[in-house]
Amino acid sequence: MTDSDLDRIEAAVRAELDAKFDARELALKHSRKIIRSSANAIRALHRDELDVAGELLVEVKGLIAEAEESLGDHLDIYHAGFFYDAVKEYAEAELTAALLAGRPLPSNEDLGLHAVPFLKGLGEAVGELRRRMLDQLRSGSLEDAKVNFGQMERIIGLLTALDYPDGMTAGLRRTTDVARSLIERSRADLTLTVVQERVRRRLDDMAGGPAL
Repeated sequence: MTDSDLDRIEAAVRAELDAKFDARELALKHSRKIIRSSANAIRALHRDELDVAGELLVEVKGLIAEAEESLGDHLDIYHAGFFYDAVKEYAEAELTAALLAGRPLPSNEDLGLHAVPFLKGLGEAVGELRRRMLDQLRSGSLEDAKVNFGQMERIIGLLTALDYPDGMTAGLRRTTDVARSLIERSRADLTLTVVQERVRRRLDDMAGGPAL
């Protein structure tokens, strides 16, 4: 072994690691923006600011595409937790937009996403449906709240059917468990409101009955 051998090896590994480092830094920077803009899009959806939400989601999709291009030769980073978590937030925003609008759900292929962050985003969209359902209950829109609850139940039905090892799904089981707990709380809220509405109607009927 000579010094020139080591110099050659160093140059080769530095070139590979420098490229990986640059791709990682870009993915980290974009991940922060993806998470922030996806959260802002969801907030805009709940305020019915659909144009704002749409613009934010277009921006996020561009950031993901740019990061994915740089990560094409670095799949270890691509599948690392921080980037998948960012993509999950985008999936949640896109799915929330469809669910709240009553549109057909896009698939992961429609959105150009891997199955795992897509499914985790779908699980987290249950929380956004619960938020909308509570708003509907407060405003007296009981039938709309029932529709939203039905969507939540269908989502958990899908997630529980996908029983794969956690090593494959990056913690999807925990996301499913959280979604299930939100659904049970929502069931209790909805049931209480239904019972209260029945009592109110009976009292109204009694008050409007013939005088004795």
